Amino acid sequence: MTSIEPLTDALAAYRAGDRDQAAELAAQAGRAGSTLADELRAYLAGDGSAPVYDQPSAFTAFIRGGGNVELYRALSAELAARYDSAKPESLLDLGCGDGLAVVPALDQASHLPPRIDLVEPSAALLEGVHERVPSAQCWQSTAQDFLARDDLGWDFVQSTFALQSIEPEQRAEVLRTLQPRTGTLVIAEFDVPEFEEGSPEHLRSLVERYERGVAEYGEDASLVAQGFLLPVLLGIVSGQQRTNWEHPAAAWAEQLTTAGFTDVGVSPLADYWWSPAVLITAC
Repeated sequence: MTSIEPLTDALAAYRAGDRDQAAELAAQAGRAGSTLADELRAYLAGDGSAPVYDQPSAFTAFIRGGGNVELYRALSAELAARYDSAKPESLLDLGCGDGLAVVPALDQASHLPPRIDLVEPSAALLEGVHERVPSAQCWQSTAQDFLARDDLGWDFVQSTFALQSIEPEQRAEVLRTLQPRTGTLVIAEFDVPEFEEGSPEHLRSLVERYERGVAEYGEDASLVAQGFLLPVLLGIVSGQQRTNWEHPAAAWAEQLTTAGFTDVGVSPLADYWWSPAVLITAC
């Protein structure tokens, strides 16, 4: 037996609320050679209660390593090309993080929008972005609260791997609010496969993909796994303390259409261990 079966069973046990059984199965999978299983066993031995973004060093190591290096290189280049093509007078980035996508995009672009709004709920991630983009107005806020504060509009709105962090019903309201205030909307997200949540097929797919993800981080594997990847994974598995709600690209396009956007299109961005990354554009 490979490590996949006991690790899949470990996730099923965790979903059922049996943490001890999950840890025992993770130990079994670890003996079969699974790095993810070793990290899961270590995580379950702790309290596993810290919110996922409370360890910015783990998120920083994750986002600036592994497959994210090529992913963000492709993303920033694509955004820069779109700034130069559309020449927006105003730019909004919802969920800009520490600027990993928007800062290189602005550096590469010939056209710099005169008005730039950068929105990010995490103070730890937002800190320093203003120093790198001194012309920008930085807002420590959720997308929901920011959009409720005034009726500003933007020629170009972007959100890069951030809208997945908003529960779908709240996200629908964000998109409805954005629609009349947006010239062009560009969303970077993952075209995830569709499974029945908690099914054996779903859990096995999570195991296979997260095993690949952890393997990309070498010396930083434990930091990234303990501080970021495992909290996200177990939130998906349990449905509790969940931080991400992802969909196939077609579902993202459907939600945009429902919100009133037109000319919705999806284009490939980059291959990635989790799922293919895509750009979704709407007007």
